[in-house]
Amino acid sequence: MSVFKQNHFESIMKGRRSVKVYQSDHQIPRDEMTQIIKDASSAPSSANLQPWRVVVVDSEEGKKKLRPLVMFNTRQNDTSSAMLLIFADQQYYENADYIYNLAVEQGKMPPEVRDLQLATIKAYYPALSREKANDVIRFDCGLFTMQLMLTARAYGYETNPMAGFEADQLAEAFDLDPERYTPVIIVSIGKAAEEGYPSVRLAPDQITFWR
Repeated sequence: MSVFKQNHFESIMKGRRSVKVYQSDHQIPRDEMTQIIKDASSAPSSANLQPWRVVVVDSEEGKKKLRPLVMFNTRQNDTSSAMLLIFADQQYYENADYIYNLAVEQGKMPPEVRDLQLATIKAYYPALSREKANDVIRFDCGLFTMQLMLTARAYGYETNPMAGFEADQLAEAFDLDPERYTPVIIVSIGKAAEEGYPSVRLAPDQITFWR
């Protein structure tokens, strides 16, 4: 199993670029990709319900199916080791019992805390409107996606987050129920063949309000 190739936070964070062209002959082993996803899944989420779901498109057949759905992002699709389709599961709260029971079994939470948390979850989350639920789970998936990209850099890979894709067709194209799984973002991943451009950021005094 591969381990972090670098573990310097500033380098990982400030050296991240949106890379659009990759070494097309480099394949990320599936056990390594699984570990990257596992590490990224330590991201926080509302009530720890972890609504993100990942479709890893790393086969020639899968890439061919995805290509007409990624609009102007075909370079990433054609050259990356994989395209990671990040979906939000509308039925995310159904895993609450499993997650919280496992936390008790592993000694991470006392049973009385689990019971209080589950009571709140079961009363609150299933009653959310679709719009409000989407706000919650898209936010959570954003946290996961950012952590995924930083984790990829620690393993020696580069990424590019993409919002340009046919969202209304993506779930069904990859055999997911479109009523349950909402596409959030696509992330390409692989070994960079071309460096991404550095970008400008607004200064703190342009984005911060002190009160």
